[in-house]
Amino acid sequence: MAQSRLTKTERKALLDILGCQHLSLLYKASLHTYNVNAFHNKCDSQGPTVVVGYNASGYIFGGFTEQSYASAGKYLFDNNAFMFRLKGKGQEPSILKFPVKNAVEAVLDNSAYGPTFGANTLVFLSESKNSVTTDANTNSYTLSAEDLHGNDQVLLECEVYRVEGLSSILEKPWREMTWTAEKREALMKEIRTYKPCLSAVPQCRVLLVGPVGAGKSSFFNSVNSTFRGYVSSQAAAGSDSTSLTKQYRTYQLKSGSDRAPLPIIFCDTMGLEAQPNTGLDIEDVRSILEGHIPDRYSFNPSCVMSPNMPNYIKSPSPKDRIHCVAFIIDGSKVEILPEKLEEKLKDIRRKANSFGVPQLVILTKVDQICPIVEEDISYVYKSMAVQKQMRLMEAKLGIPLSHIVPVKNYSSELELRNDVDILILMAVRQMLRLAEDYFDDFDDEPSVTRSTKDCYAEP
Repeated sequence: MAQSRLTKTERKALLDILGCQHLSLLYKASLHTYNVNAFHNKCDSQGPTVVVGYNASGYIFGGFTEQSYASAGKYLFDNNAFMFRLKGKGQEPSILKFPVKNAVEAVLDNSAYGPTFGANTLVFLSESKNSVTTDANTNSYTLSAEDLHGNDQVLLECEVYRVEGLSSILEKPWREMTWTAEKREALMKEIRTYKPCLSAVPQCRVLLVGPVGAGKSSFFNSVNSTFRGYVSSQAAAGSDSTSLTKQYRTYQLKSGSDRAPLPIIFCDTMGLEAQPNTGLDIEDVRSILEGHIPDRYSFNPSCVMSPNMPNYIKSPSPKDRIHCVAFIIDGSKVEILPEKLEEKLKDIRRKANSFGVPQLVILTKVDQICPIVEEDISYVYKSMAVQKQMRLMEAKLGIPLSHIVPVKNYSSELELRNDVDILILMAVRQMLRLAEDYFDDFDDEPSVTRSTKDCYAEP
């Protein structure tokens, strides 16, 4: 019986990318020969398949199609086809996904060719040899050969698996949720009555960071809307190629018609960009975490904040520091997150860890991940597509799945929705709970005293 070359970790990562339950090995080139006829004999009429290639540079890469090969001599239409990199030169999975651009020519099904994605964008078993050919200059997929396989087109192995257990909706939600109006009110009360367990800190400060267009400012507006009782847009939000947020802003959240302040402050920043010297500078993040940067400070990517600059807060108190970092990530674009942007997010994570600041991921635009969730947000924890994106985010940043929460921001709505509010409130509650972990580290500081009141005491 043929043995898979995938390690247990690699196999799990591939299952997460595919959103399936099981893989059955159909074809292994080192056993069945590097021959297109052998490939079709083993893989035709098998349903959805994934081809996996391995090269001497350490890359593991391939492509997936939901369509079944039949040696029909034509292109297969497949909206869900994609190519991927499972692993680069490193030891751990390093995932990149390249979705199909032109579904009409997603996969070529021809008895004279091995697995072929796009109009010869990626061809396995070219001329029945242990190699691939790559043409990144097609309209079928957008990719870089360097990113996909390190420009090493000689195969050490090629495997094809039948993909089993594909489903869009789980029978039971993998996180239990209550979607009632009573649950919404209970969450709002819990947040309103929260008091940080440090007397020197009246409110939790949460730093919002994320790529341009991920929905940072929209998330603040959505939280603000939930507590105001109507859809509002206090922070500038919208679509642009560069960050709409140019200043460091601290937003005080208020609740209801009496405008009572809530125990949380959102700190908004410029969006992160992949290119150097653009967007939020990582060194400015350090100053923000320590509490040195004042409200309304104008960011300058070519010149970071320093102690000799005006308005620099030289001796920040515990209330000025950041108590939790929230990474705001577009859930519909997790798999195509640029590597340089991913590295910036990891750099911020490392800096936050060095200061003991807990982090979570707010996965926005979940309604754009799955059409069923778009129709009914309450299916968010039944959607395998949403779960897959959350697990992929866990793998990319190393943040535990329990610290990743999906939300839908208010964008086109004119009225509030109970289900949307509940996801937003769950995210805010998780921020407060993580901030408490940060406050625990102040036990050994003599200048800071802990409150004797319960963190969720009644006012």
